[in-house]
Amino acid sequence: MTRPHAAFAVAAPGLAPLVAEELRAIGVRPTAVDEAGVAFAAHDTGIWAANLRLRTASRVLVRLAEFRAEDFRTLEREARAVPWEAFLAPGAAPALRVTCRKSRLYHSGAVAGRVADAIAHRIGGPGAWATAAPDEDDEGDDEPGAPLVVVRFVHDVCTVSVDSSGALLHRRGYRQAVGRAPLRETLAAAMLLAAGYDGSAPLVDPLCGAGTIPIEGALIARGMAPGRHRRFAFERWPRFDADRWRRMLAEADERALPGAPHPILGSDRDAGAIEGAAANAERAGVGGDVRLERRALSALEPLPARGWVVTNPPYGKRVGDSEALRDLWARLGDVLRVRAPGWRAALLGPDTALERQLRMPLAPALRTTNGGIPVRVLVGDVPADPAPHDEG
Repeated sequence: MTRPHAAFAVAAPGLAPLVAEELRAIGVRPTAVDEAGVAFAAHDTGIWAANLRLRTASRVLVRLAEFRAEDFRTLEREARAVPWEAFLAPGAAPALRVTCRKSRLYHSGAVAGRVADAIAHRIGGPGAWATAAPDEDDEGDDEPGAPLVVVRFVHDVCTVSVDSSGALLHRRGYRQAVGRAPLRETLAAAMLLAAGYDGSAPLVDPLCGAGTIPIEGALIARGMAPGRHRRFAFERWPRFDADRWRRMLAEADERALPGAPHPILGSDRDAGAIEGAAANAERAGVGGDVRLERRALSALEPLPARGWVVTNPPYGKRVGDSEALRDLWARLGDVLRVRAPGWRAALLGPDTALERQLRMPLAPALRTTNGGIPVRVLVGDVPADPAPHDEG
């Protein structure tokens, strides 16, 4: 049997521990966890499974080589020794993402040119390449584009990786309708997992927007693979085994429950948001699992059995009037204390001033960013005391 690949699951800030737990759940042992993501070792099928089943990772890289290079001659020699033909189709023109820090080879364009020449030496082609934008700027479509090669120099040590994912993994393929401030699917899943949500009790999002949290909740509750309805870069690798991949997809379908075992409710006062959320849920295959209603926050019905309230309230640039923003957060706290006492709550909080308006004992479970804004996932139990909020 061939040796396993050294791989790395890239994670948004603060999400790496969740990615590590997800890897363990699919039978892959992490070898290292840091702020950027999780290192692990896996054969081809393990790489495929990570892309198919991880809910909180951004992409999965396969590390092809690591070597020291203080001059271009060494870089060229080592780059030509990389088995590019196993991962890139003959004549392919890759997208290169090169970063150089504290190294003698500091010019990223010159490094990219040498690597592109090395790739052409192994697989043919003109040695052309495109410069890949950072993942934070990803606004592409859901289909894999040019194969992505990531080259990273730190203290003269070069790490060369090839991307196995294609479009970022938050692009599940279902969300075509988006709201004014869309929440990435990976962050929605992280909020749910940080709150301990497992589908064993009801889930409610009273500010659901495009429905991302309820839809991700339904995928978790049913054990559905989040990447089931999209394509991946590894499907274009020369040695890709399409029959084996079809069997893996069939096995994933067999593991999924036929329906969510408990109610999942999303509501929003915006009729257009609810219409878009319903369309997204249908594309995700969970249209029958998620109940979506146009409803003002204050009209939230009392919730009978205890479960989870997970939501992403407006904040920052999403609402221009700071007083209106404070009032909304205070009203959210009031409504939850009256309608959902004892429920487990998880909210995305931008700052303590807004969070105090909730009057709920929530604690940060993780820290990350959303749309470039530092945020915390706050988790705790909704108190039964319907104490009035303090306008100050």
